[in-house]
Amino acid sequence: MYHEIEYRVPYADTDQMGVVYYANYLEYFERSRTEMLRSAGLPYSELEKLGFFLPVSEAYCKYHSPARYDDLLTFRSWVGEMKGVRLVIHSEVRRGDEVLVSGHVVLVSVNFDRKVVRMNHKLVEACRAFQWSLESGK
Repeated sequence: MYHEIEYRVPYADTDQMGVVYYANYLEYFERSRTEMLRSAGLPYSELEKLGFFLPVSEAYCKYHSPARYDDLLTFRSWVGEMKGVRLVIHSEVRRGDEVLVSGHVVLVSVNFDRKVVRMNHKLVEACRAFQWSLESGK
């Protein structure tokens, strides 16, 4: 299953031609995964209280088509992999049925001492709701 939120593009996200800056898509990915974790009941503030953080160790973004000022976009995210210390979250930015940008980030679980640690069981359980299922196709 995947998580979706809608976002209307403000002028501040665009260049003089009204096209969304390429770098904003990585921010959109972050907004999408943050809201996905919040909806799963485990916002970043709770992760910090549990004593660990999820910094991005890798980001991949493929640009397909531009978004423009005042477009209504859908940010879609889902968990692709949860293994040991790694969490891979895939994201898409869509306008209607059209995929504008697709990609993923690799997050690594670290503790307060900045040491890499296995993912907390609460995070693993929360993310299961948005883990990609080949059977359901969602």
